[in-house]
Amino acid sequence: MTSVNVTTGDLLDQPVDVIVNAWNRNIIPWWLLLPQGVSGAIKRRGGMTPFREVARHGPIPLGGAVLTSAGKLPFRGIIHVAGINLLWRSSELSIRRSVDNALQIATDENFASIAFPLIGAGSGGYRPDRVRQIMLDQIRQRDWSIPITIVEFQKSPARSAK
Repeated sequence: MTSVNVTTGDLLDQPVDVIVNAWNRNIIPWWLLLPQGVSGAIKRRGGMTPFREVARHGPIPLGGAVLTSAGKLPFRGIIHVAGINLLWRSSELSIRRSVDNALQIATDENFASIAFPLIGAGSGGYRPDRVRQIMLDQIRQRDWSIPITIVEFQKSPARSAK
């Protein structure tokens, strides 16, 4: 049975092998974007390397996923999922496909653990409680052998004091 932990905190502080970054379709050049949310945190703490690498993959189908290095972050990799459409909106389908494709990459690459943000709850416009419900339902559609953490963002006291 799949092990799923839902927690609050900062995705970048999770003790996992790989994290998921809710990205876009990769059609607009990354250097024209001002990364927000998880992407902005990755850029600030991990550097630009993961974004340069994801750009080399070209357009990503809605719900698709690509693996990059983690830059300066302590993970073995970052899986970027195209959780929003060209109008910067998420949908139940894009969330479900993003979850499946990220978990398939994590399994194929033999990562020991994975942490997700709430895909599509930020700039994608979906309600966090609904995203959590969709993600949990989709994860439970298959028996994944990897421990999964879903992180609902909450600033840590140390970070918010800075």
